[in-house]
Amino acid sequence: MATALAPTLTAADRCDRCGAQAFIRARLAGDMELLFCAHHGRSHLDKLRAVAEEVIDETDRLQAGQS
Repeated sequence: MATALAPTLTAADRCDRCGAQAFIRARLAGDMELLFCAHHGRSHLDKLRAVAEEVIDETDRLQAGQS
């Protein structure tokens, strides 16, 4: 049975590479997931999209509220 992913990443979700707040989540086969900060997620985004079943990119939240 597949586990539903939380709809939005929170401050508790941390990058698997560096530990910063995660803004990109990639769901892989077997209900495995990878979390990335904006920096590491952007550097791997093309590769992630090629192998992941789903990619959630919330990096647009970084610009929210800035003028």
